[in-house]
Amino acid sequence: MTEGSHRIQTSRLILFTTLWLTLFILSVKVSAAWATRSLSLMAESMQTLLVSFSTLLSLYKLIAHEHPIRRSVYGHGKWETLILFLLIGFLGFTGLNVWGMSAQQLLNQPSDEWLTFPVRVSLPLIQLLAVVIITSLGLALVGRYQGKQLRSAALGFNARQLLLDVCLTLVVLLGLLGVEAGWVWLDVVLAIVLVPVAVRNCWQVINWQFPLLVEQTAIAPEILAQIAHQVGGITHCYHIQSRGVVGRYVYIQMHLIIHPEFAGVTSLLVERIKGMIEEEYGPVQVTFYIEDDFTVAANRHRSGFMSDQNPDNPNNPEFGDW
Repeated sequence: MTEGSHRIQTSRLILFTTLWLTLFILSVKVSAAWATRSLSLMAESMQTLLVSFSTLLSLYKLIAHEHPIRRSVYGHGKWETLILFLLIGFLGFTGLNVWGMSAQQLLNQPSDEWLTFPVRVSLPLIQLLAVVIITSLGLALVGRYQGKQLRSAALGFNARQLLLDVCLTLVVLLGLLGVEAGWVWLDVVLAIVLVPVAVRNCWQVINWQFPLLVEQTAIAPEILAQIAHQVGGITHCYHIQSRGVVGRYVYIQMHLIIHPEFAGVTSLLVERIKGMIEEEYGPVQVTFYIEDDFTVAANRHRSGFMSDQNPDNPNNPEFGDW
């Protein structure tokens, strides 16, 4: 297994684990908010939903680029657009409902009690939220550490979102303790404040994730070809594609023709090319398709000319992700 493949598989495992745990935490928060009538906990669940959405996008990008033959390097298709609209619509619907119920709590105060439907704070609820905070904090710390070790911008960003979710959950927990102490208005006030916080964080997630999916060239192909030709043994570099944000993360595909004398050190050549690109442009994931001069000569003999080749062509063996 190459170093690049190891990093990708490790990142995918961490993101997959984070996704399922955050979805479970989301279900726990929503169920607890519904059972206890806590508007602040319901509003804070929107942030957990954003963490799940961001993790899903990171995992999707990783899987898509792990099998680049099945998918062009250019993305941002109907699937991403649809799920984005669904997320915005759901967050908007939930936020307006939370605000509406908060307004009802504040404006329609019965004479015998402060709130129309008071929050049911209990010791099991406090304990449950404490367990949720500890679990989310553990996920965030693991993701942050592995993001630094694997040089994964996606893991680092998801870890920051998880840490923010932990902080907001802690604020809600303190608010519920305040409700139990007699400050019954805290739950409503926190709910009103947390909705715009979730909207702001939604914009941050979209602004970070979707530039990595848009259909645009991140690095000019001729520049990447020039870098590849600086490595001895590379006779030709073509069909170069790149996508992402320079300095954040860039996905690259390129086809290389290796001189037969360097066939035994192909892994060293592609690692050197990737290192030179990373030194110039920051974190990258590169997929190489390798041919040698003998294969090219055979193809030319069979076809009579050197035609543009499709990545699905079996004569273009994929070397792997780096």
